[in-house]
Amino acid sequence: MAAPMSAEPASDDLQSLIGRTRRQQAVLAPELARRYAAATGAELDVEAHFPPLGHWAFFAEAVEPTDLGPDGHPLGGLFAAPAGLPRRMFAAAELRFEAALALGEPAELVSTVTGARRRAGRTGELALVDVERRLSQGRTVRLVEFQTIVYREASAPTPPVVDAGAAAGHGEVWTPDAIELFRYSAATWNSHRIHYDQRYAREAEGYPDLVVHGPFTAARLFDLAARTAAAPIRRFGFRALAPLFVGQPIRLRPGEAAGTLVAVRCDATTAMTAAFEA
Repeated sequence: MAAPMSAEPASDDLQSLIGRTRRQQAVLAPELARRYAAATGAELDVEAHFPPLGHWAFFAEAVEPTDLGPDGHPLGGLFAAPAGLPRRMFAAAELRFEAALALGEPAELVSTVTGARRRAGRTGELALVDVERRLSQGRTVRLVEFQTIVYREASAPTPPVVDAGAAAGHGEVWTPDAIELFRYSAATWNSHRIHYDQRYAREAEGYPDLVVHGPFTAARLFDLAARTAAAPIRRFGFRALAPLFVGQPIRLRPGEAAGTLVAVRCDATTAMTAAFEA
């Protein structure tokens, strides 16, 4: 049985992370789901239409202000940054929907680190941490999610994205503004400053502007899949390939293969790929 995490892990030994577990309990309050739905532009009648990937509205970790790092993330816990790799991003996830979530009822989320490794990337050293998340109500597992979190070195600034008009064409165009990013941060209790603090995003992390949350883009792609699929989505996965920035149009459209979707940046870069099964 995995040992519960009670202190910050040794950040210089990624292998020590594997097997660490966090258990959280929460009541799936309809109002939290409604705020998430409002933040993502989904229907507010969450009792009838659960919002796309709305489980991310729950199980936020309450962290004292003194336990936050300069980027807004907790210094310790299950997602402590490895030594020398301060930049964090939600890189990919695979989700399996086993049963519908019951709003207003207690639930438990068990998160376990299942893998951790270092890699060489285009911008320097990377650490990839895999986390399995099992969300249950009663004795029934409702949702299983496998996340990959990437940590990287502080690197050279990211060049601005030049709008080449690539968002035009078939599909749906989404141009997220600063209010949308702030509301999504609030609905998911995400205090990473790259999403709402423009000065920090530019001066500390070298981005040209506020960064669109990867999960926010994934939720928009999931919503597109749910509206076009012939049955409820049973499986959904996504992978972030390039950052997206506030105020620039993004084209959300079907991919080349059946059951796939892409988010295309205004400079024609594919920023996210997704696949689903109904």
